[in-house]
Amino acid sequence: MTAVVVTFSQFMDEALYAPGTGFYERGGHAGRRGDFLTGPEVGPLFGAVVARALDAWWAEIGEPDPFLVDEHGAGSGTLARTVLAADPGCSAALRWTLVERSAAQRDRHADHLPYVDGDQPVWQELGAGPRVTSASAAPDRPAQVVLANELLDNLPFDLFERSGRSWDAVLVGAGPAEVLAPATHADAAALDRFAPEAQVGARVPLQRQAGEWLGARLDGLEPGGRVVIIDYVSTTDALAARPTEEWLRTYRAHGRGGSPLAAPGAQDITAEVCVDQLAHAARPPDQQRPQAEALRSWGIDELVAEGRQRWDDRTGPPDLDLLRLRSRIGEAEALLDPGGLGDFQVLEWEAD
Repeated sequence: MTAVVVTFSQFMDEALYAPGTGFYERGGHAGRRGDFLTGPEVGPLFGAVVARALDAWWAEIGEPDPFLVDEHGAGSGTLARTVLAADPGCSAALRWTLVERSAAQRDRHADHLPYVDGDQPVWQELGAGPRVTSASAAPDRPAQVVLANELLDNLPFDLFERSGRSWDAVLVGAGPAEVLAPATHADAAALDRFAPEAQVGARVPLQRQAGEWLGARLDGLEPGGRVVIIDYVSTTDALAARPTEEWLRTYRAHGRGGSPLAAPGAQDITAEVCVDQLAHAARPPDQQRPQAEALRSWGIDELVAEGRQRWDDRTGPPDLDLLRLRSRIGEAEALLDPGGLGDFQVLEWEAD
């Protein structure tokens, strides 16, 4: 794949997004028919819960119209679709931007969405929502809410190994194969700060792109706005104490893949997000809690109870709407599972 020695982040970027050959450009995606599941693909319940959260945040800042929500790492648009299907109270004011780097994923955004091709004047018309558009990069304007569900774990990062003298950068050469080279003084100093107890042979990421992404999003918030991240997270020191394959993972066809260097473009590459690095790059989150706790605070139990009651009260054969309500029970079990998605963390930052 590569004829020269490159950083791990450069290799990862090409493996995921190279035109025609990158994992996401070749059709890799989340979903039951894809390569992995995230909360929105479990079923419509996740989006219905997020819709309730959006209504609460919208009310907290005085119900602005338009209400600008940017979803980064939007994939094919499943979260937006399920949020709109829940018909939140903020719908008329809602202007949702799907920020997705992959052109192959953006091509699917017009499916089943009230889609506007580009930032048209209708976006500023009061009560004209909901409206959805897509972009390859963050819009050049403030937002009231920024959502990122399983994005930061997927942003390219550099990889390092503790050596006897200091730290080595794990580079990628022809093959592809690993090449170790001494880390720069600045990188070694950062790694000593983040993982001071790392033993020889321990590996850790430097997640610069994640920190830069967070800093830019915080700088672009409207007063009262917030950034909400859902992901699997850890700390750099904790990762240094674990086998690399536990936190640097690959996925394909709903199973674990092989080495990150194996079959570039045929598998996803992810790593647990180091909260300590985010805190250093921007600032610590104002709130961090397990996904199960966040979903409960946003009303998942009430939605499940409603579905169960409607099912119990039925007077004839169930229709499709009733079956969807009944399915909330199973979806909630998956979303709240402490051994799975329920253990993902929800991190929130509010505008200064």
